[in-house]
Amino acid sequence: MTAANTRPQFDAPARTIREVDYGFFGPGSPTWKVWTAPTALIGFQRAVTLEHFDPDLTAAVADVGGIYSDPRGRLDHTFAYFLIAAVADSRMAIEASEHLMQVHAKATGIEPISGNRYSANNPDSQLWIHVTGWHSVLKCYEMYGPGPLSPAEEQRYWAECVIAAELQTCKPSDVPRSRTEVREYFAGVRPKLCTSERARQGMHYLLFTPSEKGLSLWAGSRLVAPAAIATLPEWMRVTGGFDQPGVLDAAYPPAVRAAMGALRSDRLKLEVAEHFIGRMTGRLLKEHMRAGVPEHPVTVTPREARERYGRQARSAG
Repeated sequence: MTAANTRPQFDAPARTIREVDYGFFGPGSPTWKVWTAPTALIGFQRAVTLEHFDPDLTAAVADVGGIYSDPRGRLDHTFAYFLIAAVADSRMAIEASEHLMQVHAKATGIEPISGNRYSANNPDSQLWIHVTGWHSVLKCYEMYGPGPLSPAEEQRYWAECVIAAELQTCKPSDVPRSRTEVREYFAGVRPKLCTSERARQGMHYLLFTPSEKGLSLWAGSRLVAPAAIATLPEWMRVTGGFDQPGVLDAAYPPAVRAAMGALRSDRLKLEVAEHFIGRMTGRLLKEHMRAGVPEHPVTVTPREARERYGRQARSAG
């Protein structure tokens, strides 16, 4: 079955976000802090745009077509998955991970430029999604939010990035473990990145979503896009065909920092999440804010979680 015949869909679990434990990172972790900050919205738009520099991911996105038929739904589901990996309990995270990999297993096809077969579960493509996601959210947290993490927090953040990668098909040994290794990863992968007509179409659609897909999404994408673009190196902006004038780069950061400062209240953060991303993300964020102490107030590893709550464990039970 090819990607053209299926529409990968991630449905929010029926459970609430934190019932059995604190997940993989827990209260006070930099992951909880960075991924639930309002700046994560900007980082997320940045990340899903950059995915298109991977030609296999471009082919998968174009063949499935979800971002064009239901851009709000696709963005909502994708952000919800990242949020679950970051702050949900280990049972929800494992179940969501296994469901998503099962759906992605059906998303295969032919990359039209190379003629090679692609798979949405390909470890290299999954690593690109993972690293660009975690790096983009941190980059925007630093640029538009409270600023850089402390050295100890940053070290822990990248260690937690490696742990979260275990939920995907990435090889943990390939995941960068520091800012220096992130730079080395980007330098190493750059010769493999490219754009095409379909890649540029996808990037521009995510940055500047058409008005027929809803006025809030149209307006929200255009408000956020200059902030996301301002964080990117020139070669990405030029190659992707979405460079912007330097005056926007200079004017946007102080304005965005002021706007992010105004979103400190939980109520406003929830309104933004639900209005500009979607109901699933809004629901999960609300549950995170209101969650009490779980049944087991501890953190666990993905391996432990898989042994307890994975498909094999559920079948055995």
